[in-house]
Amino acid sequence: MSSIAAKPLTGPDAWHGRDLARSTDWIRPIWAAAVAELDAALAAVKARGLAWSAIRREDFPLRAFAAELDAVAHELEHGRGVVLLRGLPVERYTDDELRQIYWGIGAHLGAARFQNAHGELIGDVRDELRAYGQVNQPGVEQMAGEPVTSRYKARSSGPLRFHTDRADVVGLLCVRQARRGGLSKIVSSVAIHNAMLEARPDLLTLLHQDYYRTREGEELGGNRRWYALPVFGVRDGRFTSQYSRTFVEAAQRIDGIPKLTPAQDEALDVLAAVAEELCFEMELRPGDIQLLNNHVTYHARTAFEDDAAAGQDRLLLRLWLSMPNSRALPPGFEVLWGSIEPGALRGGIAQA
Repeated sequence: MSSIAAKPLTGPDAWHGRDLARSTDWIRPIWAAAVAELDAALAAVKARGLAWSAIRREDFPLRAFAAELDAVAHELEHGRGVVLLRGLPVERYTDDELRQIYWGIGAHLGAARFQNAHGELIGDVRDELRAYGQVNQPGVEQMAGEPVTSRYKARSSGPLRFHTDRADVVGLLCVRQARRGGLSKIVSSVAIHNAMLEARPDLLTLLHQDYYRTREGEELGGNRRWYALPVFGVRDGRFTSQYSRTFVEAAQRIDGIPKLTPAQDEALDVLAAVAEELCFEMELRPGDIQLLNNHVTYHARTAFEDDAAAGQDRLLLRLWLSMPNSRALPPGFEVLWGSIEPGALRGGIAQA
């Protein structure tokens, strides 16, 4: 069991949606000087013929913007855990150039982690059902009539429930917006924890205990199809949460997994309701890079509708980053993260 904070957790990461709505200091413009630095770094890697996945921090030199990105990394770990970089002129670049720039920015923040068991490092988040007629899920068989996987939900046009990704930080670069919908919803999991401590401490206790989750066949990071992990954890006064109800529900279909008790189910219901109450809803514009610390934030998405003929087919590029300034995690969290030590290279999906 994780240790439970007896008092509300304090700090800038315990924000409410209304706090973001009336402030702009979490939005950091990408000024023309920074774009010029990015263009120069892009020209350098293109001259060397470097593919985006081969670019290292030292291959992509940034000066003033590197200092800005260092400040972003600090804010993600020690501040609100939410930063929006705004104003990358995505329309100026080819698809490959955009990946080179985005990967270079990511290399200045942390180390990219694999997003599935088949080597995905930059995820194209789009409606694959519309574009290709099916969702690309290597190694996963989606049987007719069975609940869809987490990846299926993310790569189609329906809504996404609040969840975390399996890395210290998730970055989403908006390349194109949908014709309608696709709003991003973010919420502080620290604020959810505090609200439940006040209103339902009995249920909060359960969320500090193990919930069984499935690996859904999407990763190779363990010898079993399932693992157990608390939703909330605290170590040395630093909070962490790992949450996706889809993985919990999928584990319930595995033989031998203990069934959720009514109280455990209610705890997840209350968590979801509080998340909706405290969240901030925002529109991601082309050129926005949304960066979220998964330890202290959840994210979700509303349903969307594309119009590809009009160039309004929603496309986000996703990075998972292991951060060099990351927090220590509670004992037992190794089952998901690999390492719980601060600053460790961790997270992502194990490769064969």
